[in-house]
Amino acid sequence: MDILKPIAVDNWHGEINNETAQEALHALEHGKIVFLPQLNFTLSADENSLLSPALTDPKRKNISFNPRSGKTSGALGSILQQVQLKNLLHRYHQHTLALINSLFPSYQKHLTAGRTSLRTVEIAGRSSSYKKDDSRLHVDSFAATPVNGLRILRVFSNVNPHGVARIWQTGEPFSTVAKRFLPEIPSMSAVEQRLLHLFKITKTPRSLYDHFMLNIHNRMKKSIAYQQSVIKTTLSLPPKSSWIVYTDQVSHAAISGQHVLEQTFYLSPTAMHYPETTPLFVLEEMLKHSLIIKNKEMTPSIAEEEY
Repeated sequence: MDILKPIAVDNWHGEINNETAQEALHALEHGKIVFLPQLNFTLSADENSLLSPALTDPKRKNISFNPRSGKTSGALGSILQQVQLKNLLHRYHQHTLALINSLFPSYQKHLTAGRTSLRTVEIAGRSSSYKKDDSRLHVDSFAATPVNGLRILRVFSNVNPHGVARIWQTGEPFSTVAKRFLPEIPSMSAVEQRLLHLFKITKTPRSLYDHFMLNIHNRMKKSIAYQQSVIKTTLSLPPKSSWIVYTDQVSHAAISGQHVLEQTFYLSPTAMHYPETTPLFVLEEMLKHSLIIKNKEMTPSIAEEEY
């Protein structure tokens, strides 16, 4: 089964017919990557000059923008360049929000915007701990920022000015990943949950859902045997294209490439048209009990973890 689902959309703000929207929604929620080969995020000449890795703090993977506060982080350069970077990321945020609202109109009332990022640094050869090594197959989960069952929806655009593709790999369906790793993960005690929050290791109490998702993420990346044996599909995502994916559901790895824009959104699983495909449903079916903290406002802090 092809993991990529091409969708003919070439305008960030244009109307999308119902048949195309339904096709994209079905593919997205069933663990495919909605691929938009004709959707280019065009940069001006001034913005192209901002793609230099020298403008990214070497301690960071990317330059990020918080759409709630309007603040950027990880950016170097002159005051003018930092203002230009902020404006670029803000514009990308607005474009992706318009796209999601047009392509998935039923999501509109349930979206919470996360960070917007510009990734100018080449992935290949980048040194990091195994937990932060995004060249290893994984599903997304945040150590410090629990989502309590919220979906992690991401929009990417390859803005590489040199014609270089972004290379990804994808792996097994989430249900297969969960069956492989869940049996070896011990549950989390209430005491552990309180201590994590008390010592500010987590911004909000870590739900059982976040506990199991984070352990799956870490164990996937840590297991060299798994990384070497699992069947992978390699994807070449060219410049001037965009793609949308639930990164908490699709097992993925970023292998090489640079100059990519990304926008994260969070979405309640109650907004899903096919709730049986969500990681929350899959894990709760396997474990036979609820994994989220009831009556907790499902609006996360914007994750500080970089992707």
